[in-house]
Amino acid sequence: MANTTIAAGPTFYLQHRVAERHQVLGRAGISTVRQHRGYSLLFTPAASTLRRRFCPSIGICQVGKSFPDGTFNSIICSSTVEGADKLSTDQSRVSRLVYRGCKLIGCGSAVPTLKVSNDDLAKIVDTNDEWISVRTGIRNRRVLSGKDNLTDLAAEAARKALEMAEVDPNDVDLILLCSSTPEDLFGSAPQIQKALGCKSNPLAFDITAACSGFMLGLVSAACYIRGGGFKNVLVIGADALSRYVDWTDRGTCILFGDAAGAVVVQACDIGEDGLFGFDLHSDGEGQRHLNASIKENETAHAFGTNGSVGFPPKSSSYSCIQMNGKEVFRFAVRVVPQSIEAALENAGLPRSEIDWLLLHQANQRIIDAVATRLEVPSERVISNLANYGNTSAASIPLALDEAVRSGKVQSGHVIAAAGFGAGLTWGSAILRWG
Repeated sequence: MANTTIAAGPTFYLQHRVAERHQVLGRAGISTVRQHRGYSLLFTPAASTLRRRFCPSIGICQVGKSFPDGTFNSIICSSTVEGADKLSTDQSRVSRLVYRGCKLIGCGSAVPTLKVSNDDLAKIVDTNDEWISVRTGIRNRRVLSGKDNLTDLAAEAARKALEMAEVDPNDVDLILLCSSTPEDLFGSAPQIQKALGCKSNPLAFDITAACSGFMLGLVSAACYIRGGGFKNVLVIGADALSRYVDWTDRGTCILFGDAAGAVVVQACDIGEDGLFGFDLHSDGEGQRHLNASIKENETAHAFGTNGSVGFPPKSSSYSCIQMNGKEVFRFAVRVVPQSIEAALENAGLPRSEIDWLLLHQANQRIIDAVATRLEVPSERVISNLANYGNTSAASIPLALDEAVRSGKVQSGHVIAAAGFGAGLTWGSAILRWG
């Protein structure tokens, strides 16, 4: 039986008969204990404060899990705490945090009413249904029009997720809007909080990471729950890339659609933890392959009102999406399998434990290539790309919601999810539904 000591504030003794890995992020920072099935502890004790008041050691007694193969793992924390009777509420809260896991308990989605088919696009650009579907797998996409707006879509998806989770909006502690196309330069998350009627005024802010945004939001939610004591976190992926598409460019306009998807991530006991492992990356060198960069208004005056060159600054806006499709394809089929393998390793799980592969819905050929490299059969791959196109940060929660509501994904199923896109950014997570 192996004993591993991990020191980061309190000392934990991990005892088990399966292989273990551990990582300590800073002596007083975030600590993770990774075990078989990925049960993990993640917390951020205020170690410097605690050391001044008492010798830290937390009595957990035992948290354990037995497995069909006869293995058993447990976490046992014990020893006396000098001055424990003098602990404040905030300090004693650390002991509660080490019990914390998180799980996904509700999902929802919303799409615009306007459906644009490949045949519709063939009327405005030189293309046809066969050319698009063979190269991308896409046949239809939804596009904002009329009075539709992204904030309303995101709020609708959030309401559905809260209803499924049976969580009242007033019990939401945090709202994370993962979007690269907010309707306000300063972010749209607070407007979703307003639309939901959250009277407790929970923190709400945007996360910008393009098509990887939802994965970053999911991991961020876990960190807030495990390390910050939050209970209910709403993670929303919503984008309206149709506003940044050059509708005369058949290389990009055929790809994108608008949508919103949401999940409720809730705190739970560590034995019920549903986020087993994750892997996140970015590479700014690849920005040239996929971007929508800021551009100056060409009609602005070269001289300012005071006669100086370059002041006041020219007004600006964002360009349409620019993409090198071949390079993005090569990037995705290379890094996504690697990232999922890394997340599986962090979780302590083999590929055989995956019930479903859920990738960012960018291109069916990318999805098929990744599934082939990971040896995941097509019947265990979730895809709704044909109906919605690439909806950026919304694609994963949108596909998840449809799979859950159709009965395909059931409580207890293990999902390998991965996002990838502009930045360049990419990330994956191994999670359990329900």
